[in-house]
Amino acid sequence: MDAALSDPQLQQLITQEKEKAMANEVVAKLTSSCWDKCITSSPGSKFSSSETSCLTNCTQRYMDLSMLIMKRFQSMH
Repeated sequence: MDAALSDPQLQQLITQEKEKAMANEVVAKLTSSCWDKCITSSPGSKFSSSETSCLTNCTQRYMDLSMLIMKRFQSMH
């Protein structure tokens, strides 16, 4: 690391990198679970309306549940 970085700057950088890693993890989990659930045939050039609806609902449920869990953990502290 650059010696010019102060502790608060370093902590901010670490926090940003952790947030990026968490976002990437969420995308990977969504891709894996929702894809497996919603895409039942070989994908063509675009999704069918039922696949699009399924992916939208699956993603929304996953995000809602993630927010509920985060709020629950925050209320415990």
